[in-house]
Amino acid sequence: MTDNQAGATRPLVTADDLYLFHTPSDPQISPDGTQVVFCVQRVERPTEKKVTNLWLADSDGRRLRQFTHGKWADTQPRWSPDGRTLAFVSNRGSEEQAQLHLLPVDGGEARPLTDLKGSFAGFEWSPDGTKLVCQFRLKDADALEREKDEAKKKLGVSYRHITRADYKFDGAGYLPRERWHVWVIDAATGEATQLTEGDHDETEPRWSPDGQSILFSSNRSERPDMELDETELYLIPAGGGEMRQFVTRPGRKFGATFSPDGQHVAYFGRRQPGRWYQNATLYVAPLDGSGARDVSGPLDLHLVPATTGDVVGDAAPALPVWSADGRRVFCLATVRGNQSIVALDALAPELAVEWIVAGRGVAGGYTFDRMRARLAFIWSPPDDPAQVCVRDLGSDAPDATRTLTALNPWLAEVATNAPEEVWFKAADGYELHGWILKPPGFDPSQKYPSILQIHGGPQMQYGNFFTHEFHQQAAAGYVVYWSNPRGSQGYGENHAGAIYGQWGTVDYDDVMAWADYVEKLPYIDPERMGVTGGSYGGYMTTLIIGRTHRFKAAVAQRVVSNFLSFYGSSDLNAGLEHLAGTPAPWDDVTACWAQSPISAIGNAKTPTLIIHSENDYRCDQEQGEQVFIALRRLGVDTELLLLPGESHGVSRGGRTDRRVARLEYMLGWFEKYLK
Repeated sequence: MTDNQAGATRPLVTADDLYLFHTPSDPQISPDGTQVVFCVQRVERPTEKKVTNLWLADSDGRRLRQFTHGKWADTQPRWSPDGRTLAFVSNRGSEEQAQLHLLPVDGGEARPLTDLKGSFAGFEWSPDGTKLVCQFRLKDADALEREKDEAKKKLGVSYRHITRADYKFDGAGYLPRERWHVWVIDAATGEATQLTEGDHDETEPRWSPDGQSILFSSNRSERPDMELDETELYLIPAGGGEMRQFVTRPGRKFGATFSPDGQHVAYFGRRQPGRWYQNATLYVAPLDGSGARDVSGPLDLHLVPATTGDVVGDAAPALPVWSADGRRVFCLATVRGNQSIVALDALAPELAVEWIVAGRGVAGGYTFDRMRARLAFIWSPPDDPAQVCVRDLGSDAPDATRTLTALNPWLAEVATNAPEEVWFKAADGYELHGWILKPPGFDPSQKYPSILQIHGGPQMQYGNFFTHEFHQQAAAGYVVYWSNPRGSQGYGENHAGAIYGQWGTVDYDDVMAWADYVEKLPYIDPERMGVTGGSYGGYMTTLIIGRTHRFKAAVAQRVVSNFLSFYGSSDLNAGLEHLAGTPAPWDDVTACWAQSPISAIGNAKTPTLIIHSENDYRCDQEQGEQVFIALRRLGVDTELLLLPGESHGVSRGGRTDRRVARLEYMLGWFEKYLK
């Protein structure tokens, strides 16, 4: 809540508050629209265990209750078509192996449906409720063999034989040899049938409305680990048999869904391969694949989530959802610091758009009832991490939109301020968007130290979203400010693509223009300005300390420092060329070096803390170590904080004690130099 003058008398946000958050995700509304099931994650402090249970809320807001219990991870709840049964993934039978479970909604115990060895990535009920289609990956044969022998199990992996470029993935580690495939599970017996096979990943399976076939995506090019945008759509009979390609325009495709009559397919794609800054655009094509229509292109909107924060309510991509009459498609739009749910007319010759959920905040995953008359979604306003809401479509009643949860009531007792939105001019006159967060008990007559926050991506956005880290730093007496410079998502394709192939140019200028703007505010002390960021933000922080001495302290996190060594050490592999537009080093050493912050590190004088995760496969640890050793050699005050066992996403999903340590070390560094 906002509480300026009285803020000092209220408790302040601390790093330890990460243990208090209850975070909802994946809201699923019942077919009749009367109930919403969703996941709530909490952290057990003594064990650092993250526990996820299912909760159930009535859509009218009258009743809310925890539906599953126990110290497990119950995730991905899905209603059966008749609304009587919930299927979900849980590790309640084994900490190491999750299975599909079924649970009667009107009471009873959950029972395991499957007994498989491997990983579930998603599933969907058949239209008649007799089967489920799953994206599943078997455990490698050598791993299964080790489990049978205690001595081998104790010794662990003896070697890794790598034959493809996509051999590791951040957050998952080294990938197994087995691939993702399409499986069908009998809902009565649990009998599992593998429909696809081979050395290709088959993902995102979806039932046709008549239940006779299954649509899925797969990259079956000659080199799928290099030709990353060659994903196509395929159809296979639900009972197994020969698959056929859903032939449409070339390019990467994802999130495909059938129209209610099964005659059209909606999917997301990009107009050009190798241009990942481009908007994720909605396409609609007839079932024969001919005449795919770019429905959303004229809107210049990015139709997948791209907002970054550290208390994530729902980060899962939201699929396109068809209206009951098959005319409209609902999508999530990332736009100017917000995320909204929009409806696009899929069949009209002229573009027609309706803003279903909009305003200052971030909408997350969403689902509709059978008639597409009621919508359940995650909503994250600036003052709250996330809550579950419903909206009655076509209603103007005051209670047409209702908040069903209040999962973090303790936040109402904590002193916080609302971020102030600012539009400012870049050096070339370009209009940019930023936010300023003042400390609780702010006194405009005082001079405050400040911290500039720079987001990752770069094709992400900061926005009207609660970020615990920013409030923790503000509570310590800092003015915290952040913006969306060119390269960020949400402001049109030209904005996002402005730095393609030229990181560290106009984006650097935009960040410096933002610092210039804030520095001139009467309550800012220009001699006590700090800067931090992670991933691309770590790239920019490292670039800044090599180009300017205006900041008195810096914290560079999950650093990208050297494009010459980054290529091949990251799980991005060829994706780096698509993301950054940077060539392979052997193709253009000069271009790689020109965009590498390490090239200017010899000018650095700013005391800098480097924070890196030891299991970061996105930005390898050596990227941060290069900066640390360079600064040590230069005699610049520097320290290196390594977080064991953590991946690139430590600030959002790491073990809580390590997240707390990160925040405390970061704040301690700024306290040393800015206070």
